[in-house]
Amino acid sequence: MITIAIIEDEEDLLELLEFTLQQNGYDAVGFTNTKKVKDFIIEENPDLLIVDRNLPGVEGSMFVKELKQEGYDIPVIFLTAKADEDDIIEGFERGADDYITKPFNMKELLARIKAVLKRHNITAKVISYKDYHLDLQNRTLSHDSVNITLTPSEFRLLELFFKNQKRTLSREEIMEVLDISNEKSVNVAINRLNHKINGIIQSVRGVGYKLK
Repeated sequence: MITIAIIEDEEDLLELLEFTLQQNGYDAVGFTNTKKVKDFIIEENPDLLIVDRNLPGVEGSMFVKELKQEGYDIPVIFLTAKADEDDIIEGFERGADDYITKPFNMKELLARIKAVLKRHNITAKVISYKDYHLDLQNRTLSHDSVNITLTPSEFRLLELFFKNQKRTLSREEIMEVLDISNEKSVNVAINRLNHKINGIIQSVRGVGYKLK
């Protein structure tokens, strides 16, 4: 199922968006501000963000710009009451894939969502890196058409790396996903997983780990 994160501070509209998207087969998760969104992105790697530009505390397009600068390559549709040409251009420059002005018709939004997902070729929950293919639905890993057996914790760990291919992950992020509190256990977990995947995870001194 395709996952869409919605960031909209108008609670009535947020509930309507969540309901409409869920009724149309999407896994829709709503937020009224950006505080918990980054954690959600790290853990769930949503396929699309729908972001209101006028958010409390931070301007929506600046939040998206920061995400893009940090290496999160997630398609974005902006919701806005601003129809000014300069505002729209600014939104695209900060990372928008599409723009829809309020008030809007839900059918139009659904059509724009389909168009953005199609442009990004987002159809299935399989994440690939080099010749490795991680199937999130069936919880399997394959390499050169050969299945590789992973424990549940190894799968969660590899999923974290595959969802953040352009980032260096901190030990704290890894410990949270594995539900451990000992940094030495991180080294053990990485080494065991690397043994199964030809060492494609490398250490970044003083920072954490990343894919080669």
